[in-house]
Amino acid sequence: MKKILYAAAECAPFIKTGGLGTVVGAVPGELCRQGLDVRVILPAYECIDRKWKDQMVKIMDYPVRIGWRVQTATLYELDYHGVRHYLVGNSFYFSGDRPYADPWLDIEKFSFFARAVLEMLSYQDYLPDVIHCHDWHTGLLPVYLRTEYDRDPFYKKIRTVMTIHNLKFQGVTDMDHMKDVTGLPDQLFTYDKLEFHGRGNVLKGGLVFADKITTVSSTYAAEILQPEYGEGLSDLLQYRKDDVSGIVNGIDTGIYNPASDPAIRTRYDISNFRKGKKENKRALQEKTGLPEDSSVFTIAIISRLTEQKGFDLLIPILAGLLSEKVQLYVLGGGEARYEGVFSAARAAYPDSLYTQFDYEDSMAKLMYAGCDAVLMPSLFEPCGLNQLMAFRYGTVPVVRLTGGLVDTVKAYQEKKSTSTGFGFTEYSAKALSACLQEAMDLYYGKRRAWDAIARRCMQEDYSWDKQAQEYLRLYESIRDRLL
Repeated sequence: MKKILYAAAECAPFIKTGGLGTVVGAVPGELCRQGLDVRVILPAYECIDRKWKDQMVKIMDYPVRIGWRVQTATLYELDYHGVRHYLVGNSFYFSGDRPYADPWLDIEKFSFFARAVLEMLSYQDYLPDVIHCHDWHTGLLPVYLRTEYDRDPFYKKIRTVMTIHNLKFQGVTDMDHMKDVTGLPDQLFTYDKLEFHGRGNVLKGGLVFADKITTVSSTYAAEILQPEYGEGLSDLLQYRKDDVSGIVNGIDTGIYNPASDPAIRTRYDISNFRKGKKENKRALQEKTGLPEDSSVFTIAIISRLTEQKGFDLLIPILAGLLSEKVQLYVLGGGEARYEGVFSAARAAYPDSLYTQFDYEDSMAKLMYAGCDAVLMPSLFEPCGLNQLMAFRYGTVPVVRLTGGLVDTVKAYQEKKSTSTGFGFTEYSAKALSACLQEAMDLYYGKRRAWDAIARRCMQEDYSWDKQAQEYLRLYESIRDRLL
C-alpha cells in the first residue's frame, strides 16, 4: 500500500477544533517521510485563515450529485510541508465563521463532501490504495464506495479505514432527512446498516462498510466494544472486533519542546528541568497574579469544560482542594455551569485559583512549563493529548485510568520505579480526592521521588515518527488480507 488519501473535516494548521485536526495534520507528513504518497482532502471552509486561502490554487469545478440535486464543487490544491492537500469548496455548504453549524445542515454538507471526494478521484491522476476516513463526517465515504462506486472498476480496488476519534459524535438524524440528502436507497436503512433506533446514523454506515476500524488508543478500542462506552454501537463493534484496533495519538515534539519553546520564560531540558520549572512557575505566577511561591504545588487544567472531562468529580472537592497549599490554573472554556463554578471559586479563593476561559496556546505552554501536575479526571478519554504534552515539560499527569490515559500514564506505585503519573479508576469524587492527596503527599514529603517521576515523563516518546509506524502496519495488514 503506497498511496493513502486522508479524508477529514479538519486538518491543522488550516482548520482545527481538537484532536481530530491535530492527527490529520501530523500523520500524513510522517508517512510521506517514510516513503508513502499520502495526500489529504478536507472542505475549503470560508473560515480558513486568509494566509492559507492565498496559497490555494484552483484546479477545477466539477458536478456532485447530492440526493436529487446536483451541486458544484470547486477543487483547490495546496502543498504544505511536503504533503499535497486538496480542499473542496462550495459557498453554500462551507460558508460561515466556523466549520460546524446546524446539525441538520451538517449531515447534508458532509454527505456532499463524501461524494465530492470520490468524484474528485475520477478527474485526478491519483488513485489511492486506501482512503483513510476520520470521524462521522466522512462516514458516508465507505458507504458510497461499496454500494455505488465500486461497480466501476476504477474504484473497485480502493480500501477504506474508518478512525473513531470520539464515538460520542455519530451524525444521527431523522431517517427521511438522511435518505433525502444522501440519495441512498431504503434497503440500506436497516438495523445491520445505517438505521439507529429509528433514525439514520452516518458513522454507523462507515463502521459497517469500512475494511478496517481504528480508534486512538488500545484501551478505548476495547472499551467501545462494551455497552458502557459503546454509545449504542457496541454490538456492531463487537461483531467487527477482529477489524478494530487502537493506535495512540502522538504529538509534534518540535512544537512541544521546553528546550526551544519561545512561549516560556526559561528553556530547559531533562538535565536542568528542576531549575527551569521553578523559574517558569515564577513567570506563571507573575502573569496570573497569584502569589509568588516556588514551593507551592501547582496544578494545570487545560481542557474543554464539558461533562466528558470529569469536572463533576472535581466540583464536590474543589473548596477543600483550594484550602490546601495548592494553586490551580484552569485554561479552556465550555459549558456555562462549569465556567460558573470555577468563576465563583476564583472569587472565593483568589490566591489559589486562576481561570481563563478562552484558550491560548502560549498560555497553555507556560502552564505546562510552570505547573507541577496536570489534572485529567475524565469520564472517558479516547486518547488524550494533554498528558503527552505534559510529559515533554516534566509535568506529572494526575488522571482517571480510562481510554488512552491507561495506555500512556503508568500510575504511581510506591515500590516500583516505572511510574509516569498518578491514577485512579473509580469514577467518584472520593477516588479523585485520594489520588490528588497521594500526589501532594509525594510532592511535599518525598521530593526526590517526585522528581524521578517528572524525569521519566520527559523520557517518554510519543513523537509522530514512532506512532506513524503503527499506521504503516495497519495499511500493510489490509494488503496482506487482500493477497
